[in-house]
Amino acid sequence: MQKARIKLASTDIEKVNQVCNNIRQIAEKTGVMLKGPIPLPTKRLKITTRRSPCGEGTATWERYEMRVHKRLIDLSIDERALRLVMRVPIPEGLNIEIEMV
Repeated sequence: MQKARIKLASTDIEKVNQVCNNIRQIAEKTGVMLKGPIPLPTKRLKITTRRSPCGEGTATWERYEMRVHKRLIDLSIDERALRLVMRVPIPEGLNIEIEMV
């Protein structure tokens, strides 16, 4: 039996969880085996900048952070389940990668 490895990544955790739940429902409906969603470490991108544009005045700083949330799902898949997974609506700003193993 073939396996599909699905990798999801987004800055919005709600979008990632929504797509994971859709894939889980498809797996329950078709009866295929599902492993996951496995949470991968969240990547935190940090930027610190000076608040004052000219460099004069007190040394105050702005701190910005962007978090990239990732999930990994393994499906032992048949053709019908794969078609349903391909039809899952993918929200804007969510990266999805489907790999056949």
